[in-house]
Amino acid sequence: MSQARLRLVPVRLREAKQFVHAWHRHHPPPVGHIFSVGAADEEGTLHAVAVVGRPVARHFDDGATLEVTRTASDGTRNANSLLYGASWRAAKALGYRRLITYTQHAESGASLRGAGWHLIAHRPPRAGWHTPARPRTGHDNDHVARCLWQAP
Repeated sequence: MSQARLRLVPVRLREAKQFVHAWHRHHPPPVGHIFSVGAADEEGTLHAVAVVGRPVARHFDDGATLEVTRTASDGTRNANSLLYGASWRAAKALGYRRLITYTQHAESGASLRGAGWHLIAHRPPRAGWHTPARPRTGHDNDHVARCLWQAP
């Protein structure tokens, strides 16, 4: 784990997906995004990314809400908090009024709290997204309780 001084950098979706694939513990890279942002050190080494897109849950997809669909970090201290704060500032600058994300129930949410986010709901485990009408591949995180967070 590095103690690098971090700065925000723009990240293209392809690079963000590669980083998520390499570093995320339990989710594959997202399919699309509205924007992505990274945290890099003085040498330009990328240490974390956040991918922000339309909300996965249809009832949140109201045109005014975005969701941080993935963050991934190599363990560099405070990188995720930096990205959560930057994601909210960018979303507001683009005219969005709400930014949400989820954590698994067992995760602490320390990075979110560090960025000033608020826990707004606990979601019970669900069977997953697979239905006979829309078959989908599981990602080993079905049947896991989640927490819903909102930017300040």
